[in-house]
Amino acid sequence: MAAETANRFACIPGDRNDPLPSSSAFGTPVHPIGRKPTSDAATPSVLPISLPPATLRPLAFRTFTKKHNLTLTSTALQAIATFIGTHCGSGWREEGLAERVLDETAKVWKKNGGGVIVLGEGSDLANVLRNIEGCMVGGRVVPQRALSQQASLRSEQGLSTITYARPDSLSRDDSQSSLGLTTLELEDAEEDQHTKDPRQWLRIVDAFEQPHLTYNASQKQFDSTSKRVSLFPDPSRRIALLRDRYQLVHQRLLRNEAFQTSTVALSRSKSLQRSSSEIVMPQQAYKLTPIANLLGRSGSTHVLLGLLGNSPTGTLVLSDLTGSISLDLQHARPVPEDGAWFAPGMMVLAEGLYEEEGSAAGPSLAGDGGVGGTIGGKFHVASVGGPPCERRDLTLGVLGHNKRGGLVAPGGFGWVDFLGVGSERANGPTMRSLEKRTWEGQDLASQLQGRSRMVILGEVNLDSTRTLEALKQVLGIYGAERAEQTPMTFVLIGNFTRHAVLVGGANGGSIEYKEYFDSLASILADFPCILEDSTFVFVPGDNDPWASAFSAGAAAVLPKRGVPEIYTTRVKKAFATANAEANKPTNKQAKGETVWSTNPTRLTLFGPAQELVVFRDDLSGRLRRKGLRFRKIDESKDAQPDLAGPHGEDELQRGQQAASEQEAMGVDRTIENAESAQPGAKAKDSNLPDIPSDLRTARKLVKTILDQGHLSPFPLTDRPILWDYGNPLNLYPLPTALVLMDPEAPSYALTYEGCHAMNPGALVMPGRRGVAQWIEYDARTGRGKIRDVRF
Repeated sequence: MAAETANRFACIPGDRNDPLPSSSAFGTPVHPIGRKPTSDAATPSVLPISLPPATLRPLAFRTFTKKHNLTLTSTALQAIATFIGTHCGSGWREEGLAERVLDETAKVWKKNGGGVIVLGEGSDLANVLRNIEGCMVGGRVVPQRALSQQASLRSEQGLSTITYARPDSLSRDDSQSSLGLTTLELEDAEEDQHTKDPRQWLRIVDAFEQPHLTYNASQKQFDSTSKRVSLFPDPSRRIALLRDRYQLVHQRLLRNEAFQTSTVALSRSKSLQRSSSEIVMPQQAYKLTPIANLLGRSGSTHVLLGLLGNSPTGTLVLSDLTGSISLDLQHARPVPEDGAWFAPGMMVLAEGLYEEEGSAAGPSLAGDGGVGGTIGGKFHVASVGGPPCERRDLTLGVLGHNKRGGLVAPGGFGWVDFLGVGSERANGPTMRSLEKRTWEGQDLASQLQGRSRMVILGEVNLDSTRTLEALKQVLGIYGAERAEQTPMTFVLIGNFTRHAVLVGGANGGSIEYKEYFDSLASILADFPCILEDSTFVFVPGDNDPWASAFSAGAAAVLPKRGVPEIYTTRVKKAFATANAEANKPTNKQAKGETVWSTNPTRLTLFGPAQELVVFRDDLSGRLRRKGLRFRKIDESKDAQPDLAGPHGEDELQRGQQAASEQEAMGVDRTIENAESAQPGAKAKDSNLPDIPSDLRTARKLVKTILDQGHLSPFPLTDRPILWDYGNPLNLYPLPTALVLMDPEAPSYALTYEGCHAMNPGALVMPGRRGVAQWIEYDARTGRGKIRDVRF
C-alpha cells in the first residue's frame, strides 16, 4: 500500500526542448494551443503532374454537384485541376488526396458566400485555393490547420494523438469566420430562417461518447489520444486518472490571480501605496510549494496543493506529484468557516508550518519517514481550503459575463471541443447569434415563452403508486398549455425503483421492473400533445440495472449506462404512436423522442453556448460520513482569510446586482438569496442568522463540488470510477447549469461562480404528504425555479 501511494502520482517526463517552460511563473500562455512536434525528417515532396480537367471531371461532379449542390464552370475546373496536379501529384487518385481538396474547396466557397455556380474568373476561387495551399503538407490537408475541420476529432494516418491547434494561416480577427462548422451544420441553419424551435439545437451527450481529453502539462494544452479505451484497462490508467485530475486543478490555480505574481506589484513592494487617506499594502500572491521541496526547510511556512488520503498506518496524508506528507490538523481552520466539505479523495490547499521528523519527537512508525515516497516529518496545518473554481467564460476565453454575443478574449481553451459539439472559438459566436435571434425575436417572444423550459423530476420511483399519481398530476399541468408553449425537455432521474432490482426478492425481478415502465408508458400515452413536442431524457440511479445486479443498490461504478432497451419498448411505442397521430412535417419541427442516457449525462443547447450536467448520487450523505471535522472556535474571533481570491468585494457586488435582476424577473426567492454565495461574500454572510439551514447546506454542497471540479471527489474504494472514462466526471469548464440530484439534500436552485446549481429532490416529498415537487429550468434566463403541486 505504501508503494502504491508513492507511485500513483508519478511525474510525466516533460519535453526538455520545450522553449516555454511549464513553471508557475509563466502560468498559462496567451494561446494554450498545440505546437507541431519538431522532427528532423524532411517534409515529403510532391512531384507535380499535368492533370487534364476531363480526368478530374467525374470526381469533381460527385463532390461539388451531388454533395454540395454547386456547379463548376470549365474555367473553374481547369484551375482546380491545375492546383491538384501541382500540389497532390501522382497520388491524387490512389491516396484520395484530390477528393479531400475538392471537399475543402466546396465548403470554404460556400462559407465565404459564393454563389451556386463556381466561377474560375476573378479572385474568389484563387483566394480559396491559396488558403488551402497554406494548409497542405505533402499533398495532404493537415487536420491541425484545416479550414473546415477544426472542431473535429479525426486524425490522419501516422498520428498517435490529436492536438487542438490554432490555424497558423489565419489571423486572430478572421479565424472565426474562416473556420468550418462541420459538427453542427451551421451553414444549413443560417440558410433556413424558418427553423425557430430551440429543440432543434438540443443535443444529449452520452458519457461513453464524450471525447477523451487529457491535459498535457508540458505543452499546456488538451490532447485527445487515439488509444483504445476499455472497461478493463491497464493498471497504469488508474495512476493516470488521479494524475490527470491533479494537473487539471494545478493549471487552474496557476491561472488564478491569487497565485500569479505581478511585475508591477513587485516593483512597488518596497514602498506602501497611498490611495487618498488610506494606506494600501501591496497584494501578496500565494506560491505553491511541491511536497518534495519541504526537505531541509523545517520551521518554514508553505502553501501545498495535494490529494487528501489515508496512509497505511491510518494517518491523514497529503499527496502530489512529488511525494506525500503527514498532516497535523489539530489547530487547522477551514476556509471559509463551515462553508465547504473536506474529505479524503479531495484536492485541497493547505497552509501551515513544516516540521522535520525528529526535531520535536523521534521518528516513529506513524511518521512513515521515507517509506513509499512519504516525506519525513509533519505538516502542521493552520488553514485548509478548496482550490477556487474558474468561471466558464474565463476558461473558454469569452470576455464579459453576458453569454449572448460575448466578445472573444485572448487566452483560455476556446479552441478545445470538450463535448464534440464544436469549440467556443469556432462555433460560439455563430451559435450565440442564433440563440439571440431565437430568444429575443419580437414576433416569437410570446410564443417561445414556455418553450425554453426544461422540466426536471427526481427520484421517480415507478414502483410507488403515489409517485405515478404525482407524475400524472405534473404532466397534466403542462398538457393543459398551448402546443407552442410545451417545455422542450423533460428530464426524469432515478432511482426508478425504491429497491435494487435483479438481486432477488418479491419486487426485484426483471419482469416486475419491465412492468413498472409499462405503467409509465400508459401514463405518458394520456398526454400525446407533450410526447409529440418534447424530448424525454431518462437518467438511471444505483438501483437500476444492470449495475444493481452486482452492487445491490450500493455505490456502483461511474459512469453508469442507461436503462437497458429490453425494458423500454412500451415507452418508445407510446412516443411512436403520438408522433404518427400528430403527422407533423419532418422539415419544420422535430418529433418527440426518448433518450435513455447515462449517469452522468450532459445536455447542450446551441452548441457550446449552454451546457447542462445531470448527475444522480447521494452526495450529502457520503460527505457527512467521510468529511473531516474541525474544532469549533469562538464566534467573536475574526473571520479567517479566504483563499478563493483577492476580489471578494467585487464578487459580492456582482452577486448583489445579479440578485436584484432576479428579483425583477420574479425568480424564486431561494435563488435570490443564493446569488451572494461567492467566495468573498461567504465569510460575510456565513454568520448571518436569517439564512435558513437548508440554504447553508445547499451552498456548502455546491461550493464543494464546483471547487473540486469533479462530480465524485471521493476515493476509488468508496465510489469506483472506470479508469478510462473518468473524463465525463470532470466539471471543467464549468457548465452553465448543474443538476445534483440528491434525495437526502434539501431542494435548492442557486448560482455559484456563474454556474446555476439545482437539486429537484424527490418527486414525492417524504415530509409533505400529497405534495409533488420538481424544478423548472428556463434556458433563456439560465435560472431554475422550484415548483410544487398537491395531488
